[in-house]
Amino acid sequence: MMQAIQWLNDQRELLLTRLKTHLVHATALFVVLACGLWFIIPHPVIPVAIGLIPLAILITISQPVLLGLLFIAFSFFRLHEAFAPLYSLKIPLMLSLGTLTTLAWHIGISGKIRMFNCAELTGFYVFFALVTIGIPLAGNLGEAFNYYKQTYIKIGIMTPALAWLLCNVQHYKKALNMISISGLLIALVTIYNKVNGIGMVEETRVTVGRDLGSVLGDPNDLALVLLFPFSFTLSIAMTPGLSKKQRFFGLVTAIAIFIAIIGTQSRGGLLGILSALGTLAWRRVKSKALLFTLGTIVCTILFFAAGISDRKSGGAAEEGLDASAKGRLYAWEAAFFMAVDNPISGVGLNNFYFNYFYYSPHWDGLNHAVHSTWFGVLGETGFIGLIAFLVMTFIIYRSALKTVNIVVANATYYSPVVRTIGEGLYSGIIAFCVSGTFLTQGFTWPIYILLALTAAVSNYVRVQEVERKKEAEARGDADDEPEDVPQTAKNAFSRPARPVIPNPYAKKR
Repeated sequence: MMQAIQWLNDQRELLLTRLKTHLVHATALFVVLACGLWFIIPHPVIPVAIGLIPLAILITISQPVLLGLLFIAFSFFRLHEAFAPLYSLKIPLMLSLGTLTTLAWHIGISGKIRMFNCAELTGFYVFFALVTIGIPLAGNLGEAFNYYKQTYIKIGIMTPALAWLLCNVQHYKKALNMISISGLLIALVTIYNKVNGIGMVEETRVTVGRDLGSVLGDPNDLALVLLFPFSFTLSIAMTPGLSKKQRFFGLVTAIAIFIAIIGTQSRGGLLGILSALGTLAWRRVKSKALLFTLGTIVCTILFFAAGISDRKSGGAAEEGLDASAKGRLYAWEAAFFMAVDNPISGVGLNNFYFNYFYYSPHWDGLNHAVHSTWFGVLGETGFIGLIAFLVMTFIIYRSALKTVNIVVANATYYSPVVRTIGEGLYSGIIAFCVSGTFLTQGFTWPIYILLALTAAVSNYVRVQEVERKKEAEARGDADDEPEDVPQTAKNAFSRPARPVIPNPYAKKR
């Protein structure tokens, strides 16, 4: 195996050397082909396009991180759907082609991107394989394959790629900026639609891009998209060590996202807000009694500020268990029966809606969405898929917690950017778990971006910890003693040395 890997590395270096050696020949060939194309098709656009091709190639090869982050911005935040003039430009398709090209170049030829494996990625590979195996077994094969081809295969490629791409502090800073700016743009469009009554659902719930058939056209999905950057912007605003401009921008963005989520009137979104706020506050507020008191007050204010009682579904006008809650319970019941009938593979990817009629004992003439991450995964991948998904989520949580504890404990060693993204990931995964009970997030981008970023940051911290301990050993620090010596054995026969107190009355010589 090692010989095969060494042979591949040798062939890669040989190919790279040949490309550098024959660069002049390749350039001459390109010019000849360009002239031939212009001769065959004498159109004025041809020379402009030919002139842009080398520039596009250089940008694609030299900016892999930027391309990857832009792909996430347009694929997850759906910026081209929020801003209608960008919709016809097919930006996600071009970014996906550019990202795949730069990944193939830097992994297979230049070797600048180093692949690694970790517990987070292993958990993802297992769940992705289970979803893939379940495609041929889906009840509606066409629907499962279309969703897999259009969305989930991109998630499968970009999740490990994003983890491999982001490997230093500058990359994490770019990721935070991309997430914050994208979240602010979607929040501003949401607030604008709310003020002007554009794309409203149930008369009071705001949406974005509903006329284009956008994912953001559902208020719950819009709240889900907005919730993802909320934890990161809060972390930016609350992390000491960052510049005042960065923290002010994070605060303004967090407030805008907060107002936008309130406009969606999504109960899952409100729970996500409370989870993100509570997680960051728990690590900073010493008085837990004060924290719980303030939390109760904030919950009450949020409930009335969001106007949940004014909703057509799930509002105060409905007595007892409202229609929205009943619909969720019926959907969860249907998901359980789907898993009982198909325990290994479930009904298939994106097949819950189309199988609702066959498994729900409460048919009201319409199919319904599951409105729960956990039950959605259960119904569409079975019990085995749910177990794999839960294990993957727990691995992400444990890794994010361990990473943020290490960074906070060694705050002088790590950049504030690392602490910012670490706390954002930790609060983000908790917000995902809480809001995921009422929002369908199992096969959309948020959890997988959290996984990729967590894998990247935890891998960086592991490498830095090894370097830090080596530096400490080289300096001979006393606190870096061998771990195999028990603490009780170290202090069994020793007493702490008394501090030396200088005598103020001693004569100076």
